Amino acid sequence: MFLRHIASLVLFLSLVPSLILAQSTEKDPSSLFLELNEVQDAGTACRLTFLVRNETGQTIDQSIFETVVFDSSGSVVSLSLFDFRDLPADRPRVRQFELPNMACGTVGKVLINGANSCLIEGVESEICDKYLSLSSRQAVELLG
Repeated sequence: MFLRHIASLVLFLSLVPSLILAQSTEKDPSSLFLELNEVQDAGTACRLTFLVRNETGQTIDQSIFETVVFDSSGSVVSLSLFDFRDLPADRPRVRQFELPNMACGTVGKVLINGANSCLIEGVESEICDKYLSLSSRQAVELLG
């Protein structure tokens, strides 16, 4: 009986490193990927098109980001709230915003200054700031 307990203890202790390793390799809550996908003139406005992938594992009911637009010389030309609306978990979304009376050739950078509102199940959440990951497919840099 004593040997059986020792054998069980040895078996358990040999599994502990495997359990710890498995726990440390679990995927973190991923990211909220925000990509500046397209920049195009639309009449007298510049249209910014974003591709958003919510890989946080949670549906975001509302996402509004304070967005700053800089011209090509680095001066701030616009500070706006971009309403990305709802962002379902694990489903890409495309959102467009227009900068009135601005040619796209004058846009130098876009700064996501932070989440103004991020609601999950009706409650403000930090997930939009905490897991935000930015990229740009355009010459216009996307910062955050």
